[in-house]
Formats: sequence, structure tokens, C-alpha cells
Amino acid sequence: MVELRLPANSTIREGKRFPAPAGAKRTREFRVYRWSPDDEENPSVDTYVLDLDAVGPMVLDALLHIKNEVDPTLTFRRSCREGICGSCAMNIDGENTLACLKPIESISGQVKIYPLPHMPVVKDLVPNLNGAYAQLASIEPWLKSDTPAPPDEERLQSPEEREKLDGMWECILCFCCTTSCPSYWWNGDKYLGPATLLAANRWIVDSRDDHTAERLAGLEDPMSLYACRTIMNCTQTCPKHLNPAKAIANIKKMQHDRE
Repeated sequence: MVELRLPANSTIREGKRFPAPAGAKRTREFRVYRWSPDDEENPSVDTYVLDLDAVGPMVLDALLHIKNEVDPTLTFRRSCREGICGSCAMNIDGENTLACLKPIESISGQVKIYPLPHMPVVKDLVPNLNGAYAQLASIEPWLKSDTPAPPDEERLQSPEEREKLDGMWECILCFCCTTSCPSYWWNGDKYLGPATLLAANRWIVDSRDDHTAERLAGLEDPMSLYACRTIMNCTQTCPKHLNPAKAIANIKKMQHDRE
């Protein structure tokens, strides 16, 4: 379970209740966090009682049904619906995950839906990720080479070199891991967090990159990397089944080997 970062001086109040449609036989309550900067109300949790026979199998299907058929004011991000884009990352039943990959039937009782924790909320289920993306940009997540690319061909890697990137290039930057990390909750302004460090490791181990030493040196301060306490929330919650904690440990090892 993770904590939600609320607007200052606020408590969550009970919001509106939307009853099930007439004749519904198989229903479920969806408890959804609501907050808007356009009014002075504290955050609330609205309850939507849905007919499960009228919605698809995933939590995102329920949210789309709410917005399209029940309450058009509900705000959330979504795009691909296939676990590829990471847009619909949110906290569902106490776990950071993707709404498009979370089956409703995997949850017992009420379905509780909140935005990603410990991020400023733009509106309802939409977190402000500007800070996280600024941290990602700080590690320069692109190939940096001092040699020109071969004419008319790619920069080649051996199968063994390419295999080192597996488990990192698949990251979709949903930030489920980062917002599950207590170290990031405590020091999010200084600690880069699991998603950004996973991206950093991806370029550190890339055989085509010529700036490994520079990248490692950029992470030597006490907080950017070493605020990690190996709590492992990041790996547990990743909806793509990646292992950010392992990537962070590899960076620490490479730092040690340089000394």
C-alpha cells in the first residue's frame, strides 16, 4: 500500500454517489478520487455503482464507461489500452499499476482508484509528471558517441552486447515504480528515482555509448543514486515486470569498481 500526496491543508471527504442502473444484476462499487483546481472543495471520493455486464474486463474499461455514460467530468489519462504507453498509470486497490492491464475481477470488494501517490495532482486521476520528466532529461537518455556513425549502416552490437539492454529498454515511463518508492517520497527533489535510474543504466551499459565514465560521474553525489535503500517496491509494482532495483545495484557496483 502507498500513500497519496494531497493538496496542502486538505482531507478527503465523501463525494457523490452514482447508483447502479435499473435492472443491473452484477454490480461493483468503484471509489474514485476527485479533485479540481477550479473550485475550492477539498478532495473527495465519488462512488460509482456499475453494471459489470455493461463494461469491459479492465479497470480502464470501467473508467471509460463512467466518463462516457455516467459522469463526463471525470478526468484521467489513457491512450493505447495495451500496456504500451503508460498513460493510464494510477493507484488501484493500493497498488501502482496500469488501469488497462488491471482486471476488475482481480480485485475483491470495492475498486479504489487514486492518482499516482506523492505527485502533485493536476485534476482527478491526472498527476503532474513535469518533475519526473525533468529528472529523466538530466541523465541525457540518448546515445552519446564521439565517433561518427558508419556510413550507410547501423552502429553494430554483438548479441551479447545487445542482451545487456534487455529489461531496460522495455520501460514505458509510467512512473509506477518511482511513485512507489519511499526514498522518492522523502527526497523526490534530489533522488532521481527508479525509472530515471533504470534509464541511466540502460545507457551506461550500452556498448555504443562513449560516455560511460561521464554518466557514472554524474551520479556520484550522495542523493541522486545513493538515496536508494533497496526497499524493492519499484520492482514489485512494475507493470512490465522489470527490475529497477537490479539496475540501480548495477550502477552502484560500477561506481565502486571505478574507485
